[in-house]
Amino acid sequence: MQKLKVCELFAGVGGFRLGLEKTGRYKVVWSNQWEPSTKMQHASLVYEARFGANNHSNSNIEEVPTSEIPDHDILVGGFPCQDYSVATSLKNSKGLLGKKGVLWWSIHRILSEKKNKPKYLFLENVDRLLKSPSTQRGRDFAIMLRSLNDLGYAVEWRVINAAEYGMPQRRRRVFFMAFHKSTKLFKSLKKSSPKDWVLEDGVISTAFAVEKNSQNIVTFDLAKDLVALSNHFNAEKGLSPFLNSGICVNGKVSTLKVVPTYDGKRTVLSDILENGSAPKNLFIDESDVPKWEYLKGAKKEIRRTKAGFEYNYSEGSMVFPDALDQPSRTIITGEGGKSPSRFKHVVQTKKGLRRLSPVELERLNMFPDNHTLLEGIPDAKRAFFMGNALVVGIVEQIGSALFQKISKVEKQIQG
Repeated sequence: MQKLKVCELFAGVGGFRLGLEKTGRYKVVWSNQWEPSTKMQHASLVYEARFGANNHSNSNIEEVPTSEIPDHDILVGGFPCQDYSVATSLKNSKGLLGKKGVLWWSIHRILSEKKNKPKYLFLENVDRLLKSPSTQRGRDFAIMLRSLNDLGYAVEWRVINAAEYGMPQRRRRVFFMAFHKSTKLFKSLKKSSPKDWVLEDGVISTAFAVEKNSQNIVTFDLAKDLVALSNHFNAEKGLSPFLNSGICVNGKVSTLKVVPTYDGKRTVLSDILENGSAPKNLFIDESDVPKWEYLKGAKKEIRRTKAGFEYNYSEGSMVFPDALDQPSRTIITGEGGKSPSRFKHVVQTKKGLRRLSPVELERLNMFPDNHTLLEGIPDAKRAFFMGNALVVGIVEQIGSALFQKISKVEKQIQG
C-alpha cells in the first residue's frame, strides 16, 4: 500500500508530522500554521526549518481558499479550544455557519468544499471538549459529531493520558478519528458491535489497549438539526453524556468508560533529564526558594478583589520539587521564564534546584532534542511550543494502527 497523503492543520512545530512520519507510512503534502496574535510567526519558522518551506502555508486558514489545498487521504490537527456553537446566517446560502475565528469551522469548510474528501481525519483536543461548555455539557462535541456525520463520516474517540501507556508526561487529551463512508473502515465500523469496536477492534484500541470490561454502553441519538442541537443539547445542565471513549455512526452515539491496560516499559521524569549539562540560568537562586515554596504550597487565605471585595481563597499543595520517579506533570504554555510559579516544573539535582531546559521539555513530548532550537527564538517561546504540543508517541502509535487496519480491511475485502 502506498503512503497516505496528509494535510496538517494548526501544525505548531510539527508534532503530528513527526509522529506520522516515524511510521514510514505517511507523507505530508500540505501544512498550515498561523498564530493570529503575533507578528513573528515563531512556530511556523521552526516548522519550515525542520521540514522545509515547500507546501507549507503561513496564512490565516480562514482566508486560504480550499482550492489551494491539495487533495489528501487524511486531515490531521490539534485545533484550538473555543466556543463551537452554531449560528444561523441568512446571508449564507447553506444556512449554517459557526462563529468567525472559531477554527473548527475551517475544518468543516474544507471538508464540505473538497470534491475528493479526505478518507480519514485524525484530530486532537483537550479532554475538556467532551464536557464543554459548562452551561450545556457535551454540546460542543455533539456539534462536531453531528456535523461530521452530515459530511459523511463516522467517528471514534478516546481520552488518552500518555503516562498511562509508559510515556514520560501525564498529558490527557482527546483523540478522535473519522472514517468517510466511502472507506472500507467505515463499513467495518458500521458492521461491528459498538462495544467490540471501542474495546478491541477499533483503531484507537488497537494502538492503546483497554481492559475488556463489561460495563454498560450508553447510547443516544443526536438531533438532526445543528441549530437545534446547539441550542438544546443537554440544556438541563446535567453531566456530559460523553464518556472517555465511544463511536458515532449515522447520528447514533455509543459511549463507554474504558480503563487503560499497559505492562510495558515506563519512562519517568529522571529518565529525560540532561544530567550535568543543564545551563546555569535554569538554577533557582536560594533567595527565590521561599517564593517557589509559597506558590507550590497549600493556601487558605482571605484575598481582596480590585473593587475591595473580600473572599476566601484556598488551594492544595503541589509536590515540590517534582517527583523524579514518576512521569512529569502536564507541561503548560507558561512553563518558560525565571519567575517563580505554581505550575512550572522544578527538579532537585546535585547542584541545586532548577527549572527544566527546553530539551527536557521536548523529551517530555517525545520530540527530537533541539527540535525547536532556532536563532532568534527564546527559551520561553520554546517552552510555550511544548505547552501547546502533543505527545508524539501517541500520534505514532495511532497512525501505525490506522495504517495496519486499512491494509488488513483491504486484504479481507480482496480475499
